[in-house]
Amino acid sequence: MNIKQWLQVEYLPIPLIALMTLTRFHHFGDVLHLPDASLAVFFFAGFYRKKALFPFLLVLAGLIDTIAISNGTSSWCVSPAYVFLIPTYAVMWFAGRYCSVFKSLKPTELLMQFGVIALATSAAFVISNGSFYVLSGRYPDLSWGQYFSRVAMYYPPYVSSALIYMILGYGVMKLVKSLPALAASHKEV
Repeated sequence: MNIKQWLQVEYLPIPLIALMTLTRFHHFGDVLHLPDASLAVFFFAGFYRKKALFPFLLVLAGLIDTIAISNGTSSWCVSPAYVFLIPTYAVMWFAGRYCSVFKSLKPTELLMQFGVIALATSAAFVISNGSFYVLSGRYPDLSWGQYFSRVAMYYPPYVSSALIYMILGYGVMKLVKSLPALAASHKEV
């Protein structure tokens, strides 16, 4: 089996599941851990249109969080707002589905997809972060000024790590698409 076959729809869940499993335990990452790749995982799962993968990944995310908390990770983020991770990830899923209509990796299409990804990631942040501040009960007296100062602290790592994973994912896709042509030119030499 070659790499192009491995990355086809039927095999895609394996690397996505592995990536989520390896990165979800530490949301922003640190010296020893990669940042959470869940947003990118849901995006690429939507990109390849496997409908059963969305609920499976939701359950997997909840299971990973449960295991992480039972092994000492803080449960600070688990609150009544936790259910808003469903629409958060749905935004990424549908952004992936939308971006899947672009078949080539031309610069104009990549730029359009990057815009969709940036918008979807920002919307995902607003849903997850906003619901946490409104519904968690952790910040009953939080002013708008305090909220925006906290947003300024969490928004850049949230969006940048997701964008980095997605850029890397597109890089892998471009590489896989170019392998047959590269192999053919290598045989001719």
